Amino acid sequence: MGLTKQYLRYVPSAVFGVIGSQKANICFVTQRGGERGRYVAVAACEHVFVWDTRKAEKVLILAGQKHEVTFLYPSPDGIHVAVGYEDGAVRIFSLLNGESSVCFNGHKSAVTTICYDALGARLVTGSKDTDVIIWDIINECGLYRLRGHKDEVTQALFLKDKNLLVTSSKDSFVKWWDLDTQHCFKTMVDHRSEVWAMSVLNEEHRLLTGSADSELRAWDISYLQEEQAEGEPKVKKGKSLLEDDQSDGNDEDTDESPEDRILTCKKAGSILREARDRVVSLTADSKLRVIVCHGNDSVLEVFKVLSEAEVHKKMTKKMKKAKKKAAKTAEEDEGKEPVVERTLKDEIVRLSNIKASSKIRWADCLSCAGGELKVALLLQNNMVETYSLKTKEGAPMASKTARLTLGGHRSDVRTLAFSSDNLAVLSASGDTVKVWNRSTLQVVRTMACEYALCSLFVPGDRQIIVGTKSGNLQVFELGSGSLLETVNGHDGALWSMCPAPDQRGLVTGGADKSVKLWDFELVKDEASGHKRLTLKHTRTLQLEEVVLCVKFSPNHRLLAVSLLDCTVKVFYTDTLKFFLSLYGHKLPVLCLDITHDSTLIATGSADRNVKIWGLDFGDCHRSMFAHDDSVMFLQFVPKTHLFFTAGKDKKIKQWDADKFEHVQTLEGHHREVWCLCISPNGDHLVSASHDKSLRLWERTREPIILEEEREMEREAEFDESLATGDAPVVPGETAGEAAPAGKKTVETVKAAERIMEALELLRGENRKMEEHKYACERAGKELPLPKANPILVAFGNMSPSRYVLDVIKKVRSSELEVSLLVLPFPYIPDILELFNGFIRQGLEVELVCRCLFFLLKIHFGQISSSQKLLPVIDDLRSNTLSKVQEIRDLMGFNSAALQFLQREVESKEEVMFFADATGRLAENNKRRRKRERVVLTVA
Repeated sequence: MGLTKQYLRYVPSAVFGVIGSQKANICFVTQRGGERGRYVAVAACEHVFVWDTRKAEKVLILAGQKHEVTFLYPSPDGIHVAVGYEDGAVRIFSLLNGESSVCFNGHKSAVTTICYDALGARLVTGSKDTDVIIWDIINECGLYRLRGHKDEVTQALFLKDKNLLVTSSKDSFVKWWDLDTQHCFKTMVDHRSEVWAMSVLNEEHRLLTGSADSELRAWDISYLQEEQAEGEPKVKKGKSLLEDDQSDGNDEDTDESPEDRILTCKKAGSILREARDRVVSLTADSKLRVIVCHGNDSVLEVFKVLSEAEVHKKMTKKMKKAKKKAAKTAEEDEGKEPVVERTLKDEIVRLSNIKASSKIRWADCLSCAGGELKVALLLQNNMVETYSLKTKEGAPMASKTARLTLGGHRSDVRTLAFSSDNLAVLSASGDTVKVWNRSTLQVVRTMACEYALCSLFVPGDRQIIVGTKSGNLQVFELGSGSLLETVNGHDGALWSMCPAPDQRGLVTGGADKSVKLWDFELVKDEASGHKRLTLKHTRTLQLEEVVLCVKFSPNHRLLAVSLLDCTVKVFYTDTLKFFLSLYGHKLPVLCLDITHDSTLIATGSADRNVKIWGLDFGDCHRSMFAHDDSVMFLQFVPKTHLFFTAGKDKKIKQWDADKFEHVQTLEGHHREVWCLCISPNGDHLVSASHDKSLRLWERTREPIILEEEREMEREAEFDESLATGDAPVVPGETAGEAAPAGKKTVETVKAAERIMEALELLRGENRKMEEHKYACERAGKELPLPKANPILVAFGNMSPSRYVLDVIKKVRSSELEVSLLVLPFPYIPDILELFNGFIRQGLEVELVCRCLFFLLKIHFGQISSSQKLLPVIDDLRSNTLSKVQEIRDLMGFNSAALQFLQREVESKEEVMFFADATGRLAENNKRRRKRERVVLTVA
């Protein structure tokens, strides 16, 4: 076997440069021992970053896998955060250690809203697939799926005191769901456009909705049970659903339609926002006393919900004013009592407006001690700001408390460069140029610049040069972080620059159809008296088309220039005479590079192809379809014929220019990749994307075998097609409002396959034992037992039935039902007989009962019609009832014992346990503070 070329794998190392992604919201979280309102969680592509706003540093990274984060929601206890992803998955992360133990898969597209119930035991998620799913956090499984909306679900909220759910959607409807019956009992159709956000206020008697206009609509909610408890008469009159839905809420009768058996909603009025566009987000604090909302501009509007006492006080003042006014006109209106109506403006008042430094993308608020309101804003330019507001003041002014800006650019990074020692990375965007330490990923220098298009480190790494959209060359000193000089280079955009191989100058190409060669010079600075670097223009090559890219050959013999006419012209460096014209691309060549030995040139074009040419005769060696969109950047790995390309299709690919092979694909970016840069030693690669992130990739010692890579790609495609295939049909299920919560995924299919393999192993072992028994009978003596299956031996000579139970136990709780749903019916009789044995022995009774009841539900028709299974089912019925009763008795006994012990300890030590202890401590502290105030007053 001949020697094969060895390729080494590049793997993702870090994501940096992104402070907060725009697709997901921002939320306050708590850290162990940290103060409230200090930490915020934001999405960073597929990860979640927890920032300490006081120190402006990352304290925790919740690592994702592949898909972008779309929504975050912290749990009521502050220990966990639920994260929704682009592929519809939901993961629960612990804020104590950053690990994820629970994963729910149910949605077919991006998760758009998440909400916990008051206890933190259930989770509701809404998605772009129009479904709403309720999840059980404790059992780690899906409860049911609610269908009814016709467009993306924008928000879902649990009601604390009642088992109800309210959801809003882009289909302009607000739906009320009874979770006991899993049924939508009321649909509000009064909105004429998308409902983007909502909040429940006034102890769940007021609903506030934000739509596509400048109004916040308020609705009064009255519950039938409460009205009956108060002894109100119930009058029934005939009224259609349509009439009830289209009523404006001003009628005074007490008609009850079929959908008003639980609650009624009447419009209470509306609040006018200052913004004229749609509501982007509407958030209330945990006490539901403050509401913040914003549109697509930079102003956050803050409203205060007055308490009943405050409203009463306000109305009393209004009544006094009305009486004074009536007293003046008593002659005209004798005997008439003034009437003051209570309106929505008396209950919800505008508190203040917060002007952010840029357009707001998401907002969150948090009430703290002393009436302080903390507000966190995620801005559209990759920035986070926090503000503080004293809500008890008459006209409070917001003060900015923190600003996270240093760790990222305000706009897309358009150029990257590595220093010669591989330690520093330069990135430049529309307004700033930053230098990063590659090992720590910390910003070393930040300097203001014009709109940057290209950049490089000057030999020696003490200065950098940036080419801008206005055609200027800006020279920066890294030591002081100052701009040394701005040289006017081109009349149009300066699209490309390349350092000379002799390190004495550089070449630039611009939109003014010219290529200019520059030399480095040291001149005396008049201000400081020290010498500084400057650029001296030496020669100009005038061309007929706009120059897009320029490159010196490493031997300094040739200069390659890419033009807007889709050709690449090659000139001699010394004389600037024409040498070759490389034509063949259908669209302009956006990037090119030359190998270290000056023999090959590779060109990447907007026509999605990469062509490899010989520099001796200009012949095209190979044309390869590289990306699904324009090829934006191309660079050879130093001292090799391997090169990387970056495309608008979000991918980075490595190629072999000798064998014309696709080596590997680096996937990670979620938007177009604008540029990349390879370190001089070839061990590191940095890429920049439209998703605002910079990604560092590093070369490992792991070799790549191309055949295995292609096989892995095919397997990934097959798994994807398997997961996106038709969902399994549940017998007896109708296309109603409620449906199972799970979704068929690659994991559920693999889990079902493992269960089937275990059952096949069980059948094989049983068959061997039957054959052994028959052989013993024929021989008339006891023969040695057959050899057990190697898998069972590996698990410590486990019995086949216990092995099946072990396989079922290892299936994720959230994927168990869907995995059982995939199982063909011929395996069900074996499973039922196994379950009967497990229950009789008391093995994993809870898990076995859960699987048993699900299988009985979905295969009820076939099981009930099978004579063979009737005795098994009858046996299961008696065994299950007795075993479950035993477990209930045991739990009841243990619960009673714990309560007895609690009472004993409390009586002995006079100490309250659990929640009582917390309440008693708070009460004692309150009394102590009261006593201290009295003492201070007397003193």
